[in-house]
Amino acid sequence: MKNIFPLLIAMFLIQISFSQTGVVSGVINDGEYNDVLSFANVIVKGTQTGTTSDFDGKFNLKLEAGTYTLVFSFVGYQTKEITEVKINSGQTTTVDVTLNASTGQLDEVVVTTTARKNTEASVLSIQKNSVSLMDGLSLESIKKTGASDVAAAVQNVPGVSVQGGKYVYVRGLGDRYTKSILNGMEVPGLDPDRNTLQLDIFPSQILENVLVTKSATAEYPADFTGGVINIVTKDIPTRAEYSVSVGAAYNSDFHFNNNYLSGDKSSTDFLGFDDGLRDDPIPQSQEVPLPQQDGALVQNLTQRFNPRMAALKEQSFMNYNFALTAGDQFEVGDNRLGYLASISYRNETKYYDEYINGQIYRKDESDKSNFDLLADRTQNGELGNNSVLISGLAGLTYKTEKSKYQFNILHIQNGESEAGIFRVDNYIISSNTIKKDNLTYVQRSITNGLLKGQHTFGSDNDWNLEWNLAPSLAKVEDKDFRSTPFRVSINPNTNEETYTIEPSESGDAARFFRSLEELDLAGKIDLEKEHKLFGFDAKAKIGGAYTSKKRDFDVIKYSLPLLNFSSATLGGDPDQLLSPENIYDPNTGSGAYVRQDSNDSDSYSSKINIAAGYISEEFKLASWVNAALGVRYEKFDLIYTGERQDGSRLVDAKVLGKSDFFPSANLIFDLNEDANKKIRTSYSRTTARPSFKEASLAEIFDPISSTTFIGNINLQPTYVNNFDLRYEQYGEAGDFFAISGFYKSFTDPIELSFIRRAYGQYTPLNLGDAKVFGGELEIRKNLGFINGLQNIDFNLNFSLIESQQEYSEDERQGRLDNLRTGETLDDYRQLQGQSPYLINLGLNYKEEASGWQGGIFYNTQGKTLQIVGAGDVADVYTLPFHNVKLNISKAFGKNKNSSISLKFDNLLDDDVESVYQSFGSKDQLYSKWNPGQEISLGYSLKF
Repeated sequence: MKNIFPLLIAMFLIQISFSQTGVVSGVINDGEYNDVLSFANVIVKGTQTGTTSDFDGKFNLKLEAGTYTLVFSFVGYQTKEITEVKINSGQTTTVDVTLNASTGQLDEVVVTTTARKNTEASVLSIQKNSVSLMDGLSLESIKKTGASDVAAAVQNVPGVSVQGGKYVYVRGLGDRYTKSILNGMEVPGLDPDRNTLQLDIFPSQILENVLVTKSATAEYPADFTGGVINIVTKDIPTRAEYSVSVGAAYNSDFHFNNNYLSGDKSSTDFLGFDDGLRDDPIPQSQEVPLPQQDGALVQNLTQRFNPRMAALKEQSFMNYNFALTAGDQFEVGDNRLGYLASISYRNETKYYDEYINGQIYRKDESDKSNFDLLADRTQNGELGNNSVLISGLAGLTYKTEKSKYQFNILHIQNGESEAGIFRVDNYIISSNTIKKDNLTYVQRSITNGLLKGQHTFGSDNDWNLEWNLAPSLAKVEDKDFRSTPFRVSINPNTNEETYTIEPSESGDAARFFRSLEELDLAGKIDLEKEHKLFGFDAKAKIGGAYTSKKRDFDVIKYSLPLLNFSSATLGGDPDQLLSPENIYDPNTGSGAYVRQDSNDSDSYSSKINIAAGYISEEFKLASWVNAALGVRYEKFDLIYTGERQDGSRLVDAKVLGKSDFFPSANLIFDLNEDANKKIRTSYSRTTARPSFKEASLAEIFDPISSTTFIGNINLQPTYVNNFDLRYEQYGEAGDFFAISGFYKSFTDPIELSFIRRAYGQYTPLNLGDAKVFGGELEIRKNLGFINGLQNIDFNLNFSLIESQQEYSEDERQGRLDNLRTGETLDDYRQLQGQSPYLINLGLNYKEEASGWQGGIFYNTQGKTLQIVGAGDVADVYTLPFHNVKLNISKAFGKNKNSSISLKFDNLLDDDVESVYQSFGSKDQLYSKWNPGQEISLGYSLKF
């Protein structure tokens, strides 16, 4: 007992001592080279107390509670003093700084500022000091807009638009010309019909920032033109950090609706994957005979299928989400070990009671003076959609004095189910009415690993080596898509409807399975040497990279025809088709049976190998002129295995092999001593290559859209010359102004084109030359110059883009043959998917003391060519969607570590609408639906 009291007293004194101290931590950035600054000094002014930044530019310093001035210094750089750094007991204060090179050879310049915790300013600093033209989003700015994923966030970047809520277009250039990378490394896509990665699968909770690079340097892969979108995941925190967030959203059109449509569910759908309920019940090795060949086997195989074919009505639930994050660093001897773990879950439900999609309108081929578009197919119905997205991120970092080792693993799992009931009216080619039930389920996953090392060496720490190895596995499974079409006959006397399956008009009922698996392995190594050139600091870089991709794609289709059986007895109920009494019986020789309709040409296996090397130099031509010159070499091989329609087969055939040099040059002119005003100019040569299935012999039929893709084994890469000019001005409190101009010329651009007089069949083609040019304006301004508005920030970015695409001979002739009276044909049209203008507008309010924050945001883009017409079918354009969002949040609690947020989306209740447009005609709908108005509530806690 005697020994306990001294121990308790000691513990009490230690606790008092600890409670009277706090920590200041942060990152020191190198303003000269847009990198972190290792081994920089941090000193409390007027004392000997201090520390140095580690290999990653991070520092931690424990101080007694109080207010201090911190002095940051490094040889050859301006010394910076940060005043009014307040240290609170038991709390951590974050101070991030950027040190710029000293303007004199010996003198140090002292810059005094006030400490800020502003991650937007940090990203703006990255832009400012980058040698390439760059825009970015910090996690803080993403939270302001209320974006839940990367796709929703990046549309606030100048010149960036998003198609279908998933796919990003930069400067009007689609997925072929926009490259998405994860932590600087390539990752596979999750859509067999796209050349890029859909960005809605990356939740904002796992992000550090998103950087959009618009001008090339030699370090970047050559296959981008519009831009490179680098998704940077969370880094290891400088201190213990734990957080939890939950949220829910309500849409009056979508949620708690008793008419919501769905299919049957597996026990694991809520986790984003199917438990096997929707697996193909027939092994791929099993031949499916005709009934007359083996009736008993056909009966058995048909009975294996889930009999559910109809969309079910049930009550829908609201959207909900949650996220957990934990991270910390520990001292291990003289080194540090850190970890990060994050998991997020999102479940979203949508229901459209009037969903119009895939309508067809044609020009009158018999009368050129008739300007009206004639309906060939109209389609309207109901659609229910449920999407579950789970992401998990885990990372370890080990730092020594001159090295850093990092291992990250990211897994994203997405399951998306849809159920629809549609009424289709056909008029021209055939005249009938079809009632169709569709059930679909898509299961997607991507697993990405990153092993990374960074090393500084040399007597002056002037050598830097970085290596990266990133394996990725992507899987997409379209599991048991089901379609049941009934022809509708109406009795003219009673208006009574009867339903029959007519293969010649509606087609048979069908089951459809599609799988994609892609394994990527990307590796690169970069070596830098800091040195002197022309009396100024310079940096030489050399590096190499190798990427290997292997994709296997397979399609299996089954039809469910009827033999000696009247479909009228089904009564229009899809579930009756495979009921036990209606399945084929070999004893009676009648009923529904399964027939395999797959073609070997629907499937393929391909490999892509890219070997690259580069050399570059970053240097000064004068104290106010920075330059970055480089050249990149890439050897590209695409190897294909697949079958032609005639049965002949290619095995590991090199269908495309190219070796090219890609030069780049960037010049940055500092217009004042503080480098707050800059002019940037750049030139680069880049490429766009065909995808796996485009450079192939594949002929893939999609029973859902009733279209056929036909590969083109003779495709060649597109080559692009890029020119950029930009003026930038950086002000105080995050103020920013930029105006840019750009021009791009394309040789042999690739575009998907419908085949004339074979509507529903499309193929990729090298078209005539094209060009894209335009301008961008961005303004970020604090309104503190107006009395009483110091807490309000104004944001505007506007892009104006023009594109000119020459026609292919087939497209030109098809348009000439269908000109209306008085109509002329231009020499070119706009690029598919290119928007002529983009507008983002926002007002943000933030008061640190009270914790209140809010913003109102407006986003739209101009009329965009969505589908290129073919022959007598007119072009389809997506009309502007005007989205207004309002976000309000309140931080409270100790250190304001809790917050509650309220968000309103689509305040104007605008429709998503695409129309056919033709000379002299009234617009006709191609698709239309209303996303409704959504209100969401969220709560987050950090501890």
